[in-house]
Amino acid sequence: MKHFATDEWIDFVNLVNSPKQQEAMKKHLGTGCKRCIETVALWQKVHNTAALEATYQPPATNVRIAKAAFAAAGGATRLKEKSTFLEVLFDSFLQPMVAGARSSGLGSRQMLYRADPYQIDIQIEGKPQGNHLMITGQLLDVSSPGIVGRDVKITLSNHRGNVIHTLTNQFGEFRGEIENTGDLELSFPGQGEKSIVISLRDALGKVPGSKA
Repeated sequence: MKHFATDEWIDFVNLVNSPKQQEAMKKHLGTGCKRCIETVALWQKVHNTAALEATYQPPATNVRIAKAAFAAAGGATRLKEKSTFLEVLFDSFLQPMVAGARSSGLGSRQMLYRADPYQIDIQIEGKPQGNHLMITGQLLDVSSPGIVGRDVKITLSNHRGNVIHTLTNQFGEFRGEIENTGDLELSFPGQGEKSIVISLRDALGKVPGSKA
């Protein structure tokens, strides 16, 4: 009995060999050849797995951790050379504006900071209803690669007496909503007794009706 080679069965599963070859191989399977049936079953599983992989989207949490870890690899050396306590690695407001986009009143802002022992990923989004800001973020402990900053106390303030306290979860993520007065301050414990403070004036651009 003639057996077909592995590469021929791969082509069979992927439907890339000729119709005549396909027919001959189907007839061979019809004879009950255990060896070839097992080979086809194996490569059919590989084919199906590859098809599912193409549509797979990783969880947003994992993506955020991977992005932060990647940025940390390039930023660690720079931090040692700097004397500043807080380093801005990325700010979407500093990126070139898309043609036709307005220069103020943008709906969201993405930032990435470095301050030992953390790398801080922050996103600020405006909520038109009620004039509030939604702040979401994540802390990555860069002193221990792959470790997130969990159970860290985060304090949000709008410099107008509105203060919100929250804790990072098991993924180092935090979330809080606060009245949009224009300014925003985010603080949390750093190394030793020092606090890490991120202060933003006009966090999402000028608030309508505010003074310059």
